[in-house]
Amino acid sequence: MNIAKMLLASAAIACVVVPGSAFADTSSKKIALSNNYAGNSWRQAMLTSWQKVTGEAVKTGVVAAADPFTTAENQATEQAAQIQNMILQGYDAIVIDAASPTALNGAIKEACDAKIVVVSFDGIVTEPCAWRIAVDFKGMGASQIDYLAKKMPKGGNVLEIRGLAGVSVDDEISAGIHDAAAKYPQFKIVGSVHGDWAQDVAQRAVAGILPSLPDIAAVVTQGGDGYGAAQAFAAAKRTMPTIVMGNRQDELAWWKKEKDASSYETMSVSIAPGVSTLAFWVAQQILDGQQVKKDLVVPFLRIDQDNLETNLATTQAGGVANVEYTLDDAKKVIAAAK
Repeated sequence: MNIAKMLLASAAIACVVVPGSAFADTSSKKIALSNNYAGNSWRQAMLTSWQKVTGEAVKTGVVAAADPFTTAENQATEQAAQIQNMILQGYDAIVIDAASPTALNGAIKEACDAKIVVVSFDGIVTEPCAWRIAVDFKGMGASQIDYLAKKMPKGGNVLEIRGLAGVSVDDEISAGIHDAAAKYPQFKIVGSVHGDWAQDVAQRAVAGILPSLPDIAAVVTQGGDGYGAAQAFAAAKRTMPTIVMGNRQDELAWWKKEKDASSYETMSVSIAPGVSTLAFWVAQQILDGQQVKKDLVVPFLRIDQDNLETNLATTQAGGVANVEYTLDDAKKVIAAAK
């Protein structure tokens, strides 16, 4: 055997015996983020995490580009047009936080037909050709009522603050809250407002409905609205209820202050904004030739009375308690789904 043939044989053996080796080189691949909304601290933290992690991936040559794009409003028609532009611009994968689970399916199918990988997260889509990274949002909603049932077994009146109208995440969390409330008849949801996952919007919405409400024992939320609710109750000089928080730094800081002053007790729960980085790595792995199940699940991030201080200490001012994912994390999530 000559040297050239020996080298070829050695290379072939190496490709077989090295576990986890890449099936394709993604250094020339371009990935885009299609984001439908950026009007709250969670979305800002999500974009910051994306830019931090993907920026390093571009710098080290893992991919050629990882460009983020955000629509001006939460409009499915505008996001569909954005996706169609991404197709024309030649992206190899699109990671999407969707305005609607169904309204973007036509544009997503166009992307798939153009051999573009589509990975949805947070706001996921139903188009079968796309991948989905989901949190058990119904479970997240139900966990709030389950917590309240243990904390206040006698129950009471509950105010619900919902998220962004028309988005699947809002519907799922609200469904979980109502399903769980049906198991505990001692709780009665006496009002519901949309806070758009933003403190200022939530404060105005709660202030607007409070005069028409009876005494409120608890407030259930979706993230980004707890501190706004607390401000509205304080301004109205109403008894402060147990407000479930959403992992924002201003919520955790307020909770810590009230805990120190009066032993105020609650819990906080949300999806980590860094899930966008998991979606990036999943897209990169699919481009790399890895076999990935269409549906992946990640846990939500919960903070309780005993670990409040630890989480607050690691959450930057104006930010959200967060987890950013590595390539190894993505591989573990992918493997767990097989």
